[in-house]
Amino acid sequence: MRKVGVVGAGGRMGREVCRAVTTATDLELVAAVDPGHVGQRIEGVAVAGDVGALAEHGTEVVVDFSVADAARDNLPLYAREGLHAVVGTTGLSETELGAAARLFAESAANAIVAANFAIGAVLLMRFCELAAPHMDGAEVIELHHDAKRDAPSGTALHTAARIAAARQAAGVGSLPGDLTTEHVLAGARGGEAPGGVRVHSVRLPGLIAHEEVIFGTVGQSLTIRHDSYDRRSFMPGVLLAVRAVSDRPGLTVGIEALLGL
Repeated sequence: MRKVGVVGAGGRMGREVCRAVTTATDLELVAAVDPGHVGQRIEGVAVAGDVGALAEHGTEVVVDFSVADAARDNLPLYAREGLHAVVGTTGLSETELGAAARLFAESAANAIVAANFAIGAVLLMRFCELAAPHMDGAEVIELHHDAKRDAPSGTALHTAARIAAARQAAGVGSLPGDLTTEHVLAGARGGEAPGGVRVHSVRLPGLIAHEEVIFGTVGQSLTIRHDSYDRRSFMPGVLLAVRAVSDRPGLTVGIEALLGL
């Protein structure tokens, strides 16, 4: 039975991960870490305030859903301590991912870092790559709960980057520039991601995580949408990564490879 520790265990996603690990017959929750919830018990495990508790409890795989600043500090520790890591924290730059790749290349442990663990969201991004070279415009609308700190979401930025990369790979280049000249309200056209993809963020109570990508070309449009109505939607992808990480040397970005995409 694989021993799992969860960092950021007191947050919404962290608690859901703890619950998913506990209900899996081949996994055991042995450690929970969250400085803001020390002493609480989550799924029967007392929450510690320091990641040092992971090794103390024999953790083999750590799932980190903490904030980006904490994950930046934690990744070198996981590599140094030989702890396989599954990281769902967004906000890590390409430079930081490159540094993590070098750390885990030299470590006995491996890591999987993903912007989104919902399998449907991963499929959406793949479908967007297929559509991108054949359409003349693309805009991303991401919708999340009103407590989300960052905008746009890491998933939206990753989607836009993959649309741009797919167009470059097909030799069709960036999308045409925005022709809007009168901005009656500042920001009405959203933010511009690499490749000319416009990204719009919606924050409302009652939402969880949703993304809609609208493509357009002469006489037609194509809409691809994914909705997560419950945080349980992320758990199959998280558990897939927990089970796979020990067999994937170094750093793996995204769960696409785990799905054969």
